[in-house]
Amino acid sequence: MTAIKHALQRDIFTPNDERLLSIVNVCKAGKKKKNCFLCATVTTERPVQVKVVKVKKSDKGDFYKRQITWELRDLGEVDAKDPSKENPEFDLHFEKVYRWVASSVAEKNSFISCIWKLNQRYLRKKVEFVNVSPQLLEESAPRGEAQSVAGGDEDALDDYQELNAREEQDIEGMMEVCEYAISNAEGFAEKLSRELQVLDGANIQSIMASEKQVNILMQLLDQALSEVDNIEDKLSSYEEMLQSVKEQMDQISQSNRLIQISNTNNGKLLDEIQFLVNYMDLSKGHIRALQEGDLSSPKGIEACINASEALLQCMNVALRPGHDQLLAVKQQQHLFSDLRDAFARRLTNHLNNVFVHQGHDQSSTLSQHTVDLSLPKHSPLHRDLLRYAKLMEWLKNTQREKYEGLSMTYVEYMTRLYEREIKDFFEVAKIKMAGTSKEAKGKFATLPRKESALKQESESLHGSSGKLTGSTSSLNKLAVQGSNSRRSQSSSLLDMGNMSASDLDVADRTKFDKIFEQVLSELEPLCLAEQDFISKFFKLQQHATVQPPLAQPETEETDGAITSKVTPQSEPRPSLSSEKDLVRMMMNKIFQSIETELNSLIALGDKIDSFHSLYMLVKMSHHVWTAENVDPASYLSTTLGNVLVTVKRNFDKCISGQIKQMEDVKISKKSKVGILTFVTGFEEFAELAETIFRNAERRGDLDKAYVKLIRAVFMNVEKVANESQKTPRDVVMMENFHHIFSTLSRLKISCLEAERREAKHKYTEHLQSYVINSLGQPLEKLNHFFEGVEARVAQGVREEEVSYQLAFNKQELRKVIKEYPGKEVKKGLDNLYKKVDKHLCEEESLLQVVWHSMQDEFIRQYKHFEDLIGRCYPGSGITMEFTIQDMLEYFSSIAQSH
Repeated sequence: MTAIKHALQRDIFTPNDERLLSIVNVCKAGKKKKNCFLCATVTTERPVQVKVVKVKKSDKGDFYKRQITWELRDLGEVDAKDPSKENPEFDLHFEKVYRWVASSVAEKNSFISCIWKLNQRYLRKKVEFVNVSPQLLEESAPRGEAQSVAGGDEDALDDYQELNAREEQDIEGMMEVCEYAISNAEGFAEKLSRELQVLDGANIQSIMASEKQVNILMQLLDQALSEVDNIEDKLSSYEEMLQSVKEQMDQISQSNRLIQISNTNNGKLLDEIQFLVNYMDLSKGHIRALQEGDLSSPKGIEACINASEALLQCMNVALRPGHDQLLAVKQQQHLFSDLRDAFARRLTNHLNNVFVHQGHDQSSTLSQHTVDLSLPKHSPLHRDLLRYAKLMEWLKNTQREKYEGLSMTYVEYMTRLYEREIKDFFEVAKIKMAGTSKEAKGKFATLPRKESALKQESESLHGSSGKLTGSTSSLNKLAVQGSNSRRSQSSSLLDMGNMSASDLDVADRTKFDKIFEQVLSELEPLCLAEQDFISKFFKLQQHATVQPPLAQPETEETDGAITSKVTPQSEPRPSLSSEKDLVRMMMNKIFQSIETELNSLIALGDKIDSFHSLYMLVKMSHHVWTAENVDPASYLSTTLGNVLVTVKRNFDKCISGQIKQMEDVKISKKSKVGILTFVTGFEEFAELAETIFRNAERRGDLDKAYVKLIRAVFMNVEKVANESQKTPRDVVMMENFHHIFSTLSRLKISCLEAERREAKHKYTEHLQSYVINSLGQPLEKLNHFFEGVEARVAQGVREEEVSYQLAFNKQELRKVIKEYPGKEVKKGLDNLYKKVDKHLCEEESLLQVVWHSMQDEFIRQYKHFEDLIGRCYPGSGITMEFTIQDMLEYFSSIAQSH
């Protein structure tokens, strides 16, 4: 270990002006053993720095290198683990704890002892030693405390001290003088000993000679000590004085701290008082407005609104912890509750009276609207009531029961008002719908409203039985009387449109359309305006969910007679999940008669003329589409949608009725059929429908009806053609399908394009069939002859050998041809023309078309006969008695003559 210590001193510490005092061979505890050295060193220069250095052997060679250096002043604690047992482990507490295991207990003890000495000398016992044996520290302690502190015992700490340069030169000079110093070391040592003794003697003599100076020095030291004692006494007195000053300063500091705390508390108390004053103080003007404010003037309403908002703000202020325990706060809250309850009662009574008076005032203006087909406007009422909207919102947030009672009161009075207005409005509409003649008007005007026949008829249309009674027939009679004076009978109108009561023309239907449109146009803004007013006045459009009612104070007084109407006990409060449902409920109750009256009006219009359902379907669909674009969930959209279902049902019923009448049609056995009535009826229906549905939203309903009707028309045309006895089947099919084809081509109905092509095909097919069957009669024998020729060829006889057949030789052919000279042919064609003219009807004008087709077919047959003669009788020179030019002249002259 000594050799390692010298090597470390030489290689590592000497170049850094450090001296190695102690060394211990260690490894880290608990890990793979990698040995290193912990070294305790001091610097050779002052001020002395004490360090603990970790030295490790290099992996590349046998030299050592410094790895980590700690200052001894950074060492907080030395833990020897166990003072009673020999344990090589120990801990050094620097910035963190380093746990070491020494190679031997002796090296560990020696190192700890050195650290303890350095701590005592340089650090003034700063380092703590834990679990270190007291014996180890006692052995390391010097005999005198002053000696250990003052120093001078460097030899006790060092086993080795390096020579300085001067000492080395002196030793070298002595060894040069004594040549035998190396060969005779003992002699050299004895010589040095003798010289040392001589020097010691000289020193002793010098000391004895300087005894007098020593005594003088001692006296000076005694004087210095006495002066030090005086100074220490003065310092003690000063310290006592400073101690009293310190106590006084501590008292002053404590007093200042208490004053600061008091100021802080006063400031916080002032903030709390200002908070309560600012947020829980209601001005006298606001209190006077809540108690006595005029709720009928705009200025009074505005003052009440501001006062109610200020009151609500004061009541909803978020109190800080402990405020609710203050008596003043409790009194103020009680005052606010009293003001709230009193103002809520006063506001409820006033608004309740406003609803009642406004309802009576509006009912007095109904008479001026009964003549014209219009509904009274409620915008003045809404404008007056909207001034209270903010007060209603305040009432909703503070007194939920009174708010809901007011809403029910409003609904109750407005239901009565609207029910009267709507019933009168629909009575006028029914009168105008039934007829506009002076006689009809006079009859309706002279009847009392409650006892009139129109009232009975309207009630029968939507009464409890739900069935149409005979009263509608009286309306039909009135309509007939009112319209006969200005309308002529039209025999060409549909027989299938339930028009037994009267023959209404386009003008009458247009009048009905205008009346129905006016009815819907009057109802739509009325419902929208009322729904908008309800949303704004009752504040039902800002929140999606209805808040639960606020808890009422126990001190609430009983309301008066008027207020008792506001919160009726008979009707339970509705439990709704959204405010939209509340708006819808109020609208349903206010306008509960609209849907019934509309259905009644629709039933009347459908009874007058089933084709009115087309007009109603278009108008109702348009208004439903408009209402859904504004608000799909609105009352108007829902109600019109329900009525639209009824209209669509009537429309389907109209279509079904027409199909039923087609199936029940009967034809005369003595007269020709011509164009069937339901074919012309479909034409007029299609023309009317295309006019009505030109820009309609529900075109799909009409297209479906078209398909049903045209299929029924096709089927019943064939049915009638098969049953026809007077007119040939081909003529019935040809004429009617030609008429259908012309109608569909003219109207250009896209959904019936396939039916249009089918009608054309049937018309062409039956035209050709009729022409062929008719032309077989003028040249009957010639047709039979050539049919026999074609049959022989078909059986395998060669064409040039047909003339050798007995029945089809040239003589037989000439014989048959001679039977049809030009004069006979013309006569036969003339008879054919008369017969065709007799079969065809004049309305369709197909005679010339059929005659031209017969001409073409006759020419085709003539060319076919000539071709057969050329192929089967070649070189015979046999020809017909007439030429194609002769046939053209025959057909032309016959057509011109008739």
